[in-house]
Amino acid sequence: MNHFVHPTALIEDGVQIGNGSQVWDNVHIRRDARIGEQCIIGDKTHIGCDVQIGNRVKIGAFVNICPGVIIEDGVMVAMSVTFTNELFPRATTVDLKQLRPSSPTDRTLSTRVREGATIGGNATLRGGITIGRWAMVGMGSVVTHSVEDFHLVTGVPARPAGVVCRCGELVMRGIADAENAPCHACGLRYAVRAGKVTELNPPR
Repeated sequence: MNHFVHPTALIEDGVQIGNGSQVWDNVHIRRDARIGEQCIIGDKTHIGCDVQIGNRVKIGAFVNICPGVIIEDGVMVAMSVTFTNELFPRATTVDLKQLRPSSPTDRTLSTRVREGATIGGNATLRGGITIGRWAMVGMGSVVTHSVEDFHLVTGVPARPAGVVCRCGELVMRGIADAENAPCHACGLRYAVRAGKVTELNPPR
């Protein structure tokens, strides 16, 4: 395979890494994870067992991606983002005599980040949610609910703050209804109805 893995990276059995991808120093990728083509995995990032990452994904340094996470094509995950996958975790059994397993169990929640989305630096994501297509999570946000396509969410907890374009520019502040909201940077246009964003002239 035509990919780069830094000599200090730890890659466990069953990991698949696609052509053109780069895995940088001190990354740890757990067993059976799948990395697509032309991805960048930043230094000291941890990717859990069975995680699925699509093509042309950028993952910054110090990111923690736990089991149960699926990341689609073209996603950006900035530095120090943390995914979680259990709502009520404990380290041990109730008598404190045994550690609970770290591998996925029936308590593990699945999280999906849809194509083109961006997760800003130092954001934390609750398990069991979906980040919509081309959505954007502001840096430092704590995301406790699913995010709609093209929505910008910010804060603790994260709340809708605007509509973002495929190109990453802010189309409008707030999520008010609009029949034709243009992106002044690239010319793509959007309609907003009852909080749902529709592309009027998507690129072909």
